[in-house]
Amino acid sequence: MSSFWLHPALILLLGALLLPLVPAKLKKAYLLLIPVLVFARTLNLSVGVFGHVQFLDWGLTFGRVDKLSLVFGYIMSLMCILGTLYGLHVKENTQHIAAWVYVAGSIGAIYAGDFITLFLFWEVMAFSSVFLIWFRGRPESLSAGLRYLLVHVAGGLALLAGMVLHCRAQGSWSFNALDVHHPTVAIDLILIGFLLNAAVPPFHAWLPDAYGAATFNGSVFMCAFTTKTAVYALCRGFAGMEILVPLGVIMALYGVVYAVLENDCRRLLAYHIISQVGYMVAGVGLGTAMAINGACAHAFAHILYKGLLFMGCGAVLHMTGESKFTELGGLWKKMPWTFVFTLIGGLSISAFPLFSGFVSKSMIVTAGFEEHKYWVGFLLLLASAGTFLHTGLKVPYFIWFGKNQPKPEAWKRAAEPPINMTVAMAIAAGLCIFIGCYTPYLYKMLPYTVDYQPYTAYHISETLQILLFTGVGFFLLLKKLRPEPKISLDLDWFYRKGGRAFLWFARKPVQATDTMVGELYRVAGLVPLMKTARLASLFDNGVIDGFVDGIAQGVRGIGRRLRFAQRGQMQENLAFAFAVAALLIVAFVIYSYR
Repeated sequence: MSSFWLHPALILLLGALLLPLVPAKLKKAYLLLIPVLVFARTLNLSVGVFGHVQFLDWGLTFGRVDKLSLVFGYIMSLMCILGTLYGLHVKENTQHIAAWVYVAGSIGAIYAGDFITLFLFWEVMAFSSVFLIWFRGRPESLSAGLRYLLVHVAGGLALLAGMVLHCRAQGSWSFNALDVHHPTVAIDLILIGFLLNAAVPPFHAWLPDAYGAATFNGSVFMCAFTTKTAVYALCRGFAGMEILVPLGVIMALYGVVYAVLENDCRRLLAYHIISQVGYMVAGVGLGTAMAINGACAHAFAHILYKGLLFMGCGAVLHMTGESKFTELGGLWKKMPWTFVFTLIGGLSISAFPLFSGFVSKSMIVTAGFEEHKYWVGFLLLLASAGTFLHTGLKVPYFIWFGKNQPKPEAWKRAAEPPINMTVAMAIAAGLCIFIGCYTPYLYKMLPYTVDYQPYTAYHISETLQILLFTGVGFFLLLKKLRPEPKISLDLDWFYRKGGRAFLWFARKPVQATDTMVGELYRVAGLVPLMKTARLASLFDNGVIDGFVDGIAQGVRGIGRRLRFAQRGQMQENLAFAFAVAALLIVAFVIYSYR
């Protein structure tokens, strides 16, 4: 076992630490160099266990490298390059530092071989990513970031409690496949921690709330790492846990419904992350080799096309200052290349043939049918139709076509984004097409040997029929699907109302009780105490001091009388003293003979 192993996350952390020292002229080159080095290091990793450190009584493993961790490490380090390139023109070092530390946390969690290391990097992810929300500087971003942080701290506490209980029961901190068929309280708590990061309802409201409020480039990073790290953790520890199958299907449908209702394009994409991660969670629940391969492949493809979609909508936000459909429209004349790249992302996420989603999503659907869970396969196909409805059609139509609704100043600012943003979108779009056309590129990376061919006549015709009828339905119901400037209530209503109820409880009953107890203490405690103190003072001054002063006065009087006896002459004083002594002796003798 090697004594030193260069962790890809360490390169990012050191790069982030040194970034403020880099001269301005070299800054852009440095920003690209660090993620490229991380990607190169990932490509050179060999399978095995590395980076084992003994700390106190704990054995920490920072580098468990196998096919499962390699496929996630590959796509995340690649996405780090694209995300950094996309935000290359951002001048604030703090934004780049937060993004790199966030990615380092994700990569560190993926290669972690024990629960302690996993938890360490898990929390690094949460506490660094919140700054990508706060850096936007708007009041809603500050509040959304605070909610994001509170929710993830709660999830982290559940995860930590589960890990401690599990370690106590098993006697080991190793992070391996858990006994999903006989779950304990510890396993359930660990699962809750993972499900929260995966945005499984009802633990999902943080995602659209935060991603829609983040900076234009911060959301590109956030859409790729938190939920997919959770998918990796589920693949590692919970493959075959049956409860994940219905949860994943619910996610797939739930995210579609709220995405259709959403008016903000980035919140729409955030809701649809929930839907797409639902496919992966369902695949983990199925637990077969095909399903796990499908979950990993779909996570790989999703990071690329969802990042591309957030890049396109982020470019619109960056150039116009708007992200709501009701304040956009007709932008294809101003931003044609951004439209083309976003359309490619929409076709990829809709599983259109020759695009990446077609070769990844179908693996999970097929795994459901192979396990004779037909309801899983058909409901996921239904969710796929909804995906094309809102992301493949709604997003391109209401941003680049439809009614021209931008404000005059927004329309005037609208133009193609800076060249670095365009290049990042072009690379991501090219990869979406490449993966969809050349399947061995992705399939060879997957944990298990792939025995699946997506390009069959049946699968192609089935997919085209679903897409065709969805498209016809969209244009027939266009007026009904037109975005409206309104808020759709979600499950976050409960904790928002719960928060207000808690605040009322703290302000009213608790404060009233505190005031009553304070008043009771004052009346029943302080007032009698002060009166007792006054009585004690009077007794001290009148009795004790009087007695002591009286004794002092008496002693002083005796002293005066004794002083009167002194004549000032030593002979007289001695004679007087001897006379008194003689009288006392005589008196003693007389008294003794009686």
